[in-house]
Amino acid sequence: MVLDLHPARDGAPPAGERPASRGVRARLARLDLKFSPYLFISPFYLVFLLFGAFPLGYTFWVSLHSWGLASGERRWTGLENYRYLAGDADFWHAVVNTVGIFAVSTVPQLLLALVVANALNRKLRGATLLRIGMVAPLVTSTAAVAIVFTQLFDRDFGMVNWLFGAHVDWQAGRGWSWLAISAMVDWRWTGYNALIYLAAMQAIPRDLYEAAAIDGASRARQFWQITVPLLRPTILFTVVVSTIGGLQLFTEPVLFGSGSADRMDGGALHQFQTITMYMFGNAFGDDRYGYGAAVAWALFLLIIVFSLVNFAFVRRAGGTR
Repeated sequence: MVLDLHPARDGAPPAGERPASRGVRARLARLDLKFSPYLFISPFYLVFLLFGAFPLGYTFWVSLHSWGLASGERRWTGLENYRYLAGDADFWHAVVNTVGIFAVSTVPQLLLALVVANALNRKLRGATLLRIGMVAPLVTSTAAVAIVFTQLFDRDFGMVNWLFGAHVDWQAGRGWSWLAISAMVDWRWTGYNALIYLAAMQAIPRDLYEAAAIDGASRARQFWQITVPLLRPTILFTVVVSTIGGLQLFTEPVLFGSGSADRMDGGALHQFQTITMYMFGNAFGDDRYGYGAAVAWALFLLIIVFSLVNFAFVRRAGGTR
């Protein structure tokens, strides 16, 4: 009898294993390699389908009906709600208010956040405490913020009028109400954007600043020629997120007009009524859920258009492709 004293080669199957079982095991390994990544990310898509895609599709279905909960009406109208929406002066008035408040609040907010982040990026005493303080407005109750700011902008006893020696009725005028609501929004979200910019600034190599300082570049020139260009992806992110949040503005204007007869009217002349307030008033106030769903879809499309425009503008301004 001859004994095989040579060890088995690397990768050789164990003695007695059938070729069929080896083939099954190899196929399972290939399937695992191919489908495991999709299984790992599947919870996100399941949640999105359940809480994102389905409500969006169901809202569109409701918008094709004359739909009322109190009346129980369920009548198919097709695109009638959208045809009415296109000629609805109140809706376009709300669009102008929303875009106006968004422009007045978002542009100064992002610029101020950029400046604040640049200041916090330097060596300061109590830097950690200052950074924590930037988050404080974000964790403060929106209702409490609105109550405080409503008192600050009060016509008769407000601190803002007292500081400027004016007698402005901040809720009566369209422009004044936009400024008051924008101040509320900026106070709440400037610190959030500043911390995002600060995190991106700290990832910039310090060697770039040291080389620029050796070449005689001032801090202002370093900021505009090193910091800002390298922050373009982060700026683009904050612009898109601010666009989405700004066009969905709801809580601040509603609480700002809490003293009016109907909070969803946005003042006697609808001077600060946003799209979301108009949608809420039609759906829940007038029991016109079909039309309210059409307004919601119009807002969805408006957000997509503005996000794409801002995305293209920031990329073109930054010189990226």
